[in-house]
Amino acid sequence: MKITTWNINGIRAIINKDFEKTITEIESDMICLQETKAQDDQVEKAIGHIEGYNLYSYSAEKKGYSGTAILSKLKPINVFKGMKHLINSTLEIDTEGRVLTAEYEAYFLVNVYVPNAGQGLKRLAYKEQWNKVFLKYLIKLNQTKPIIVCGDFNVAHQPIDLKNDKSNYNKTAGYTQVEIDGMTNMLSFGLVDIYRELNPDKEEYTYWSYRFKARERNTGWRIDYFLISKELKNKVLDIKILNQYYGSDHCPVVLELKTI
Repeated sequence: MKITTWNINGIRAIINKDFEKTITEIESDMICLQETKAQDDQVEKAIGHIEGYNLYSYSAEKKGYSGTAILSKLKPINVFKGMKHLINSTLEIDTEGRVLTAEYEAYFLVNVYVPNAGQGLKRLAYKEQWNKVFLKYLIKLNQTKPIIVCGDFNVAHQPIDLKNDKSNYNKTAGYTQVEIDGMTNMLSFGLVDIYRELNPDKEEYTYWSYRFKARERNTGWRIDYFLISKELKNKVLDIKILNQYYGSDHCPVVLELKTI
């Protein structure tokens, strides 16, 4: 069983960049997409015709912003948009299409696009609170059955996860102590960053800015993750960062598991 996560930075843009060819080559059973930047009907128009997959999408109220989608060969038992079916919160958590959960018989697959702290860290306080709500959501899900969480977490968790750690620390969105702590909290309750678990010393990235020839110079960040319940560790066969694919400023990450 193979699951792919990919921040595509706009579904309508990436379909003109060999998206379907890439999907065919990767051959995944489930494909979790973030930052679709489209309404549900636009996502359906763009990729709903891809054979062999059931499509589920969750768009933001604001048009052309955020949004998530799942392509799944296996039809889920349930699909949940947002977190309010499990979590009560005064925080605006379900207006930006950031959490799309597919329930299968033996596990939950959670596709997430975590908020960016923003230029000048103007959304850092919001992100801190959002992460706390998301953590509660994951804990509740995990009480029912194991979870596989994947997507763009908009944080480099350790110095090894970005090229220039010292110059970015507490200055740049994605590498502040508040955001690092948010990821640590997700891991501390029983999830495993399975890429780092299997590759403790490997320096690979999943995101490169479009500016300053960052990708050519490999000045990148690892901000796209698979976090899995500890009891699923023995099911993992491999995880790969597919940086040969260029359709977005992120590249796909593929997790291969024994059938669950």
